[in-house]
Amino acid sequence: MISKGLIERIFQAASIQRWNDHVRPMEFAEIDKQAHKMILAFTIAKFQEEEKPGCVNWRLLIEGGIIELLHRVIVTDIKPPIFHKIMKEKGRELNEWVFEQLQDDIGSVKGNFRDTFQRYLFDDNFAVFEKKILHASHYLATNWEFQIIYHSNTFLYDIEKTRNEIESQIEYHIDLTGVQRILLHSDIARFISLCGQLRFQQRWAQTHRIPKTSVLGHMLIVAILSYFCSCELNTCERRMYNNFFGSLFHDLPEVLTRDIVSPIKRSIKGLDQLIKEYELNEVNERIFPLIPQNWHDEMKYFIFHEFENKVYINNSITMGISPDAMNTQYNHDIYNPMDGEILKACDDFAAFLEASFSINYGIKPEGLVSARRSIYQKYKAKHLVIGDVDFIALFDYFY
Repeated sequence: MISKGLIERIFQAASIQRWNDHVRPMEFAEIDKQAHKMILAFTIAKFQEEEKPGCVNWRLLIEGGIIELLHRVIVTDIKPPIFHKIMKEKGRELNEWVFEQLQDDIGSVKGNFRDTFQRYLFDDNFAVFEKKILHASHYLATNWEFQIIYHSNTFLYDIEKTRNEIESQIEYHIDLTGVQRILLHSDIARFISLCGQLRFQQRWAQTHRIPKTSVLGHMLIVAILSYFCSCELNTCERRMYNNFFGSLFHDLPEVLTRDIVSPIKRSIKGLDQLIKEYELNEVNERIFPLIPQNWHDEMKYFIFHEFENKVYINNSITMGISPDAMNTQYNHDIYNPMDGEILKACDDFAAFLEASFSINYGIKPEGLVSARRSIYQKYKAKHLVIGDVDFIALFDYFY
């Protein structure tokens, strides 16, 4: 079972502020940067696989992203130039300390995650290509933020040094095709930028909360929760891939429609379906033209009917598969399975966490309290258990 401490660690990234020693036109949260980074990693890895199929270990890419997020949460108080100097001179000692801080929290995750975490930190020959993709993605995401703050900080003493360091690190990864395509300001660069705009859209926009979370950060939290659930279920590799990236992109249409809250969707009969139809048209016209044609089917699989359990049978999508069948009959790469019901439960659990943390911090408007209670009661009533994942036990951690 996923530990309470691990969930708290992940959510802590929503409270970590970036560029807080610079003039900022808006707040930059670490969770948003990490979400954008994983979208970039997905994009770069897809291009690399087109050139050399099978060159990316997608599970290690996902796990590496989660490991690097948790590492960042632990060392958050160290300023980047100092952090890089420490890593160069005392990297092993720092990693040993980070691992010590996290080992109790990660020990409960199934699928040898603790061992992977340890190898990722201490074995220079482990996941080398995946680390390279994540490293490139890190600096591209950082540069995207930097372009926003640069013109407000030209008076700072070392701002040009910061820019040169970022550009130097990106140039170091120019051998990656995905990096080349993004730097050429092609359509894929516009797609990356469009995804980045989701950090400007606040969740619960009409309700005061602490910490505030964006749609982009929310998507990563749901994706990480889906990954941990996949570990609990011992899913096949493709199912884990679909669950993580399906969750990471599940709210992508909201960059075009904004985050329309559930009470509004439910207030008028047929409104939810109308919104879905509008999203479909807008995604087809404004998002899909920005990504390669051969990615379209997969992206549709991720973002349409996202809360349905689905598989491919005879090259055709079949939906409404029972959880038991997903865990037995269809838990094989050949079926391209995706657990929409788990995505939905993780999506609701992430919303529940957003409300719960704010309430625990003392910011508890009635709308927030009511929403948390209604989500909890819904899951308490049906006591949702999917395989070995007892969702009410997760909700009970924070209620």
